[in-house]
Amino acid sequence: MAKKRSLFVVFFGIFLFLIAGCQTSKKITESDIRVALAQKLMLDVRYYCPTNNKNQTCTQPLTKLTGDLANMISNTNLGGIILFSDNLISPEQITHLTYDLQNAAQNSSSQIPLFISVDQEGGRVVRLPREHATSFSGNMAIGATFAKHQDKFAKEVGQVLGAELSVLGFNVNHAPTVDVNVNAQNPVINVRSFGENVDLVSKLGTSMAEAMQQQNVISTLKHFPGHGDTNVDSHTGLPLVSHGIERITKVELAPFQYAIDKGIAKMIMTAHIQYPSLDNSKFVSKSGESMTLPATMSRKILTDLLRNKMKFDGVVITDALDMKGISDYFSEEEAVINTFAAGADIALMPFKIRTPHDLSKLDVLLDKLVAATMNGRLDKQEVITSAKRIAKLKQEFNLSNSNKYAIDKKLIKVNKVLANKAHKKIETELALESVTLIKGSGTLNPTAKRIHILMPDENKCKATLHGFGQNHQYQISCSDFITGTFQQVWQDSKNADVLIVGSIFPSQSPVEMGGMDDWPEIRKKLKSLTWPKSNRVGDIKKLLARAKAAGKQSVLISLRAPYEASQFYDVTTDILATYSYNQSTNKENDVSGVAFEAVTQILMGKREASGKLPVTVIKPQ
Repeated sequence: MAKKRSLFVVFFGIFLFLIAGCQTSKKITESDIRVALAQKLMLDVRYYCPTNNKNQTCTQPLTKLTGDLANMISNTNLGGIILFSDNLISPEQITHLTYDLQNAAQNSSSQIPLFISVDQEGGRVVRLPREHATSFSGNMAIGATFAKHQDKFAKEVGQVLGAELSVLGFNVNHAPTVDVNVNAQNPVINVRSFGENVDLVSKLGTSMAEAMQQQNVISTLKHFPGHGDTNVDSHTGLPLVSHGIERITKVELAPFQYAIDKGIAKMIMTAHIQYPSLDNSKFVSKSGESMTLPATMSRKILTDLLRNKMKFDGVVITDALDMKGISDYFSEEEAVINTFAAGADIALMPFKIRTPHDLSKLDVLLDKLVAATMNGRLDKQEVITSAKRIAKLKQEFNLSNSNKYAIDKKLIKVNKVLANKAHKKIETELALESVTLIKGSGTLNPTAKRIHILMPDENKCKATLHGFGQNHQYQISCSDFITGTFQQVWQDSKNADVLIVGSIFPSQSPVEMGGMDDWPEIRKKLKSLTWPKSNRVGDIKKLLARAKAAGKQSVLISLRAPYEASQFYDVTTDILATYSYNQSTNKENDVSGVAFEAVTQILMGKREASGKLPVTVIKPQ
């Protein structure tokens, strides 16, 4: 193993030297260009069916590296892999998978280590199993603590996320989101943002990124030039931001510029969003429609603005190219070529690998990319410079030490670090400190004896009941939107002194589920609900209004984006915001979650709600 590591250092140094264009004794060949282009690709292997017919849909999670996939990595000098929750089952399994992935890279001709990346933002977007790792309440919860704690929790969360990912073998985390969420209708960012204040977002995002990188995990700031003022999810469409350059500079670009100026920004992810004030260039989609270029494919935005004007010298990675904001308008090949021509260093998820029939896609794509480089469609020197940036970043974070220790020693460290007491304590503290009182006292009336709760699903009922614990002061019942009905909930509420409703706004985005592979399942679930979502807000209003009119305490718990509080302000006595509704199930099948633990502590008067809204909630006059 020591010999292999020393060889790697030699090859890695040669590769850096070569792509820098400094080795006069050897001209850069097509083979060198091919290695450079392979380093600029990051693939997903979420599902893989070794024996599947190519015409069948594969939904078998890849949890162990297969020989043919390992050979694909080794034979092509692939630059990176992104893993999803389906790939990640247990600490031991994850460690073995990342270890094997790096070994495959070390068996390549260049021996350049892989970027092994993941979306572990905390809160709504996590990929590590919640029962095994520390998940936290998310960025907007951190934003809610800023007035009292400044960047304390941003630093601590970044440190914990970085430590847990690093010990498992990850070296890139696509987090934090530094979009400034100024649009209450934003369907995809909302609580993934720290808030609507530019300075708050800038400081918290940079602090989290710095803390994460101190744990040797590269942070990805996203989504450039800003996804905070959109009302379309780029997973399912192509959003447009129509503001002028002055406003975009002051709001959308500011957090990225702040991190760049501080020297913290190492990797930035692009957004599949049209910004006509920054670039109004047109393209013709694969359906023949003339449209404005999205930022991911705009040279004016990625090179002229980000690279030259904002002075970013790190690695630019695209958002997933299988998202409909790109895939609906471009072929796989054109998407990659256009992003590289615009100035992106890494194309994320350019195509799917699901069966052995898909393995040749990588060679085919590389053939086309090499041809595009040799015929001048892609600039050869820019390809080399881009690969140099990638190699420099891998060397800066010492990725050559990824498999420094034998697997048994790595597992000992994993068991000590993952979800340890210190990490879980920070998770609990953040949840408690972030709960925000929007209306009322936030505590149950002293005379209350009987409580009925309505939650989005059964597990959130269980987590809420777990939060109340063995408190014999109350008689508590709980219904949910999946199995309950309006009439049944109202009947249960009639016999209660307090009605508590947990609400989630807006609906889940594919990114929360895991990616575009989940979109058909999300749509199917939404259509099959027994309590239609179209009636949900109106029915909640009726239930809370009837309870209030009957002299009962009517409590809304906003479990996600607190903007919804304005709709229920007049029909409630109390409103609390948690910014999170995460829960997990332990070995004894107990369901719990820190957000539910925190809000029930406040309802029972054991803690005060000390969080402050990091976004504006319009209250009726």
